[in-house]
Amino acid sequence: MQIQASQQIGQRQSLVVTAQLQQAIFLLQMSNTDLQSYIESEAEENPFLEMKLRGSDGERRRELPSLPSAKGGASGDFDFIQMRAEAPEKSLFAHVSAQFDLMFTVPQDRATAELFLEALEPSGWLGEDLDLLAMKTGMNGDEAEAFLARVQDIEPAGLFARSLSECLRLQAADKGFLTPLFAAVLDNLPMLAAADLKGLCRACDCDMDELRDQLRLIRCLNPKPGTSFDADTVNQRAPDLIVTRGEAGWVVDLNRSTLPSVIVNEDKADAVSHAKDSAEYVGERLSVARWLRRAVEHRNQTTLKVGAEIVRRQSEFLEHGPSRIKPMILKDVAEAVGVHESTVSRVTSGLLITTPQGTFPLKTFFSAALSCNDSDEAGSAAAVRHRIQQLIKDEPADRPLSDDTIAKIISDEGINLARRTVAKYREALKIPSSFQRRRNAALALR
Repeated sequence: MQIQASQQIGQRQSLVVTAQLQQAIFLLQMSNTDLQSYIESEAEENPFLEMKLRGSDGERRRELPSLPSAKGGASGDFDFIQMRAEAPEKSLFAHVSAQFDLMFTVPQDRATAELFLEALEPSGWLGEDLDLLAMKTGMNGDEAEAFLARVQDIEPAGLFARSLSECLRLQAADKGFLTPLFAAVLDNLPMLAAADLKGLCRACDCDMDELRDQLRLIRCLNPKPGTSFDADTVNQRAPDLIVTRGEAGWVVDLNRSTLPSVIVNEDKADAVSHAKDSAEYVGERLSVARWLRRAVEHRNQTTLKVGAEIVRRQSEFLEHGPSRIKPMILKDVAEAVGVHESTVSRVTSGLLITTPQGTFPLKTFFSAALSCNDSDEAGSAAAVRHRIQQLIKDEPADRPLSDDTIAKIISDEGINLARRTVAKYREALKIPSSFQRRRNAALALR
């Protein structure tokens, strides 16, 4: 047998995430307050680095002359937008994003995971249908199911569930008590909600004592695991971006009162570097300080560009309020600004913007599109949620609107809407069913 050696030469591209690149990515999702704390901690270890507030470095202002001016006034009735505000100290988004960075090392998988993260509701449930996510990611149904199983492996268990049953099932499996009997109880949760315990015993083929044991286990689980990340105070910090009316239209500005800038003390470095044994240390520390200054300036410019593009697309919201929010996805803004979708996602994950309509997280302006009846222009899911909330707010107390009625009203107004979609949005807004609202109204009159 003859053995021959061969050699093949080829090229391969790969992305190396250096420590500095990781820091730059980390800076993108920092609020101004977080950025202050970060620079202060760096300055404590670097004698040539100083932090300054109300600095004049970098681009700070971006005017949008093509947009109409606002009428002013603030609207506080869009509770859904307010409930999406993320607490910077304990963010569900940041927690999941950090885990995804470790779980998905392949860039394509990480990008797909980002789309799932965009659909994550504050409750911890998946806020979009899996079929829609499959379309966005180019997967088929089986592939989307398999990828969902991967993202559901994160901690705490129960995140990315599509229903109460699935949420509790994930937690029970994690805790090790997902027995056939417990699974049967989860399959018949409507009977438990109706307090039909005898019927539930028959459905699960167990006696009442066995059922009570399972119910005690259910009480140990969290039906909304995402809410554990909510801080006690929300939206109390200063905004990062400010939208005002300029002479030619809208003006988007970084909040200079809280925006830190990095000062590199070159003179001090020159004075110290003359010492022979200090030259290497001075060069290394000076290089770090200069890099941080550039990184912060890049973070500010990127934040301003992304904020300006969001405002440009949401001019009708600024003029008329939440009912006029336009559908918008990360890809739209990313292509207009010239950055990757993940960059837009990070910039908008924890930043607040003050507008004539109130202060909101940037993330809330991203909303799925709903088809319209007689128009090529799609309607925003966020605007539809606001319309549902408005209709229920104005309904007669003794004659609440059913989900079917609400769906018909909004469909007649031009946006195709199914009853199950109304029910889904109503539940996301934490609004009871028409039956429960009628019952609550009757109890209030007693």
